[in-house]
Amino acid sequence: MSSAAADERLADVGRLRRLLIRPELGAVVGAVVVFSFFAGQSEVFRSVAGIANWLDPAATLGIMAVAIALLMIGGEFDLSAGVLTGTTGLVLVTLATRFGFNVWLAMLAGLAVALAVGFANGLIVTRTRLPSFIVTLGTFLMLQGLNLGVTKALTGTVQVAGLRGAEGYESARAVFGGTVGDSGFRVAILWWVLATVVATWVLMRSRAGNWIFAVGGNEQAARAVGVPAARTKIALFMTTAFAAWLVGSILALRYTSVQASSGIGQEFIYIIAAVIGGCLLTGGYGSAIGASIGAVIFGMADKGIVFLGWDADWFKFFLGAMLLLATLANRLVRRYAEEVKR
Repeated sequence: MSSAAADERLADVGRLRRLLIRPELGAVVGAVVVFSFFAGQSEVFRSVAGIANWLDPAATLGIMAVAIALLMIGGEFDLSAGVLTGTTGLVLVTLATRFGFNVWLAMLAGLAVALAVGFANGLIVTRTRLPSFIVTLGTFLMLQGLNLGVTKALTGTVQVAGLRGAEGYESARAVFGGTVGDSGFRVAILWWVLATVVATWVLMRSRAGNWIFAVGGNEQAARAVGVPAARTKIALFMTTAFAAWLVGSILALRYTSVQASSGIGQEFIYIIAAVIGGCLLTGGYGSAIGASIGAVIFGMADKGIVFLGWDADWFKFFLGAMLLLATLANRLVRRYAEEVKR
């Protein structure tokens, strides 16, 4: 008998088993089911124009869902991510329209604000050991008040508009808010794909990815073997803030105006997309690709319900059902994965 046969820990895990323990498995199955359902009832849904239509909301959601997935794998949450997209958009439009900044320079200022918020969130969480839920909830409330107060003080309303006439607008819009030629597909889709590829590479092929899984699975054990847990978590919060800046800039350049209430409530959608994609609320397990697929499911349901002429309230029902089903599926997949590793 060979030494490999004598030690069951060295037994090769078959392709089917490797597939079954992937965290994004449930999201893939869900995406196929949702697409088949809507495509079977709406010809518009499965047309090129229809696909471009439902990939549009999936793109901005997907960028945020990927960043939130990384943070959740690292064992933390960010409830300020949604409102921060509005904050960065407001910084961009306000500086460009009220103070004469070039749009590109205004975008850099928005990025600096976003990274500062992300750094502050991470630093407070790691230094005080307070739950990130509480810390980022506080940040959420402060940004919400700041967005509303500053916007009303500067404009007398709850909206900042007029970006279209600002210097550098056309070039910035082409890179972030335009379409890919005459295809009808938004440039945001390319940014979404890039974010997914980079995040997947980081998780699966880099030392930083090992650190993320380690601090999310067992922070104390990770520290014991030399993982820079605090630095890793701060970097994750800053990554989420960067994604919020990117999404906020995309939306501001597309619509040329920003409401003071922009992004509020979206933080839960980001988390739900990540959970549907295979992330556990307890940390240490998940997938960037799965989070992107979760965003695709949202995009298909959001537009598919409209194409079928249903009441939009059904979308909320769908979100709740998908969250429960995904949580149950993720639990079963994780349990099976642990059994396979034994």
